[in-house]
This record gives sequence, structure tokens and C-alpha cells, in this order.
Amino acid sequence: MSASAEATVLITHEVGLHARPSVKFTKLAKTFAAEVEIALAANGPWFDAKSIVKVMATKAPKGTVLHIRASGDGANDAVDALVELVRRDFDEGADHARIA
Repeated sequence: MSASAEATVLITHEVGLHARPSVKFTKLAKTFAAEVEIALAANGPWFDAKSIVKVMATKAPKGTVLHIRASGDGANDAVDALVELVRRDFDEGADHARIA
């Protein structure tokens, strides 16, 4: 039986899940063997979290609840890591504001 995990996280990043955050999200998702998907609603539609095109196409703005699910080897680790990345504002918090 394959492992699976699910979680939700609130997007607080000022630009939401757009260019830079999407790249960081998909790069992290690709580091896991598990199949990883995201959705903007619990019942879907679900999108491949390892596809930059599909992640950016969600156009998820700030304030969106992002649903993340994974199945296969490392599913729990994948979901945990992606939730933490979103909670950290894709590592673009105060440091990014000073650079911009």
C-alpha cells in the first residue's frame, strides 16, 4: 500500500503563487519521488505540482487556501516541506522586500 498525505495552507505571499514562488514550489516538489498535486478547492480540480506551467496557471492570489496532496514514497515529507515553504512566504519575506 502506498503512503499518502494531505494538507492545506494559506498563501500569505503578497503576489500569491505566481512566477518566483511557483518556480520555488515546483523545484521543491520535484525533489520528492511522490506524486504531488495542488488544488484551490478540496474537491479539485487537482494539478501536477511538479509542472511549472500548471502551478502558475492556478493564478492563486494572496489569501487563497492551497490544498496539497501527495502519494507514494516520501508523501508525508513532500507535503510537510511544501506547506512549510508556503508558510515561509516562499523564502521571500523581509529579505526580498529590501532587495526589490
